[in-house]
Amino acid sequence: MGLFAAHSYHAPAMDLDRALGESPAMLGVLSDSHGESKRTQFAVETLLSAGAIHIIHCGDFETPRCLDQLAGLHAHVVFGNNDDPAELTSYAEDLGIQVHHPAGELDFDGVRVAFTHGHIASAVDAAIERRVPWLFVGHSHTAMDTQVHGTRMVNPGALSRAHPYTVALVCPVSGLVKFIPIP
Repeated sequence: MGLFAAHSYHAPAMDLDRALGESPAMLGVLSDSHGESKRTQFAVETLLSAGAIHIIHCGDFETPRCLDQLAGLHAHVVFGNNDDPAELTSYAEDLGIQVHHPAGELDFDGVRVAFTHGHIASAVDAAIERRVPWLFVGHSHTAMDTQVHGTRMVNPGALSRAHPYTVALVCPVSGLVKFIPIP
């Protein structure tokens, strides 16, 4: 059985108003912009309107214009197989974007999340081996929410070369994953 052949995971519905007396961190997760800066801008605006306070982009920007859409936000990125990290890293950092290439790991409300583009198998495997509760990946252009050896792996889908285009709103504390279609 291959790594991505794991069973699908569906979290039980939860009322976020009951979450620990405080609003838990909502993450906006997107990937695979492939130069579609206007669609990326709309996707980011949609995620922010839905309650995201942090944005994680799992790579394949292809152009600095897609990074521009994350300027001034609590944004974290990795780069994909179609990106040139040498070209994009300093540009992103100049915009105040946190670069974690080739993989990142952060804590949101006491819950660890890891993220990578997905094309480097060792980065995916390392997060799963560490039993990180959440792992966000891109690369396949297919929205996915699955469980792999105790790690909840979510692919938000893509903003290019996909049908439909999607992003994900995620609450690591409650387990909420909501895929949002982007026109």
